[in-house]
Amino acid sequence: MSSIARSVQVLLAGITSTLSACSPVQIINGLTPSNTYHLSPDIPYQPQARGHLDVYTPLPRDGYPKPAGGYPVVLFLFGGAWDSGSRQEYKFVGEALAARGIVVVIPNYRLYPEVRYPSFLQDNARAVAWTYANIGQYGGNIHDFYLMGHSAGAYNAAMLVLDPRWLAAVGLKPDIFQGWIGLAGPYNFYPITYKPIRPIFHYPNYPAQSMPIDFAHNPNVPRTFLGAAVQDSLVNPKVNTEVLAKALEKAGVSVELRRYGRVNHETLIGAFAKPLRWMAPVLDDVVAFIKRGQDPHTSK
Repeated sequence: MSSIARSVQVLLAGITSTLSACSPVQIINGLTPSNTYHLSPDIPYQPQARGHLDVYTPLPRDGYPKPAGGYPVVLFLFGGAWDSGSRQEYKFVGEALAARGIVVVIPNYRLYPEVRYPSFLQDNARAVAWTYANIGQYGGNIHDFYLMGHSAGAYNAAMLVLDPRWLAAVGLKPDIFQGWIGLAGPYNFYPITYKPIRPIFHYPNYPAQSMPIDFAHNPNVPRTFLGAAVQDSLVNPKVNTEVLAKALEKAGVSVELRRYGRVNHETLIGAFAKPLRWMAPVLDDVVAFIKRGQDPHTSK
């Protein structure tokens, strides 16, 4: 470990001990800049509970002027094993991408035990529909639209992109996306060994075609970025990320696969936060993937 990395660890340890009553996410968000974006919070996208979203619009600045057609758009789906998490916890993701000239939408969605599969996918599809219809009012270019998720959110994103049933229910198709980004996602996890999530997927009566890997033969899947920690004790990257990448590539889909050391399941997304970016270049890689989509030679 470099002296810089050790210094950052010492700094974060000191902050953590000083703010021991705060969660790690609160600490990270407390250190996140607020002068790079305009926040439009608490926008309803569906009448059901947890049916609100936040929009982060970049503030034009040197190096990141507003494009003539609007900014690229990322809808980010957070993780939390489908039973925890909220949009407010991911300010650091909204800021990280907005500071790079991307409009970011972060919705809440219903969680277990209120709902089970597939209700959260239906919620996510409604958030996509709201974004598709409204994001132009927030500076976004809907023709440069990406879906991104981490952990359980990456599963949700994968299902919306690979399985057309969910977007069809809101009058859309996966081809509205210029690409999608999955980080540390569970894409191939039957039979379920992690007992807390078994009831979410109706164990032992798993629903048919409820895994992203079931749809990986489709050559029309949008451009794909898959990122995972080399060492992930929660979601096995070889069984999930690498298997999905190989299956999509075999079908003819354009896939970028990135494996990251020095991070784990949680800190892979944590590396979007300004104090933790030294851990892995995941933010740079995701932004580069989005920017390459603006090149007509790499777009779908």
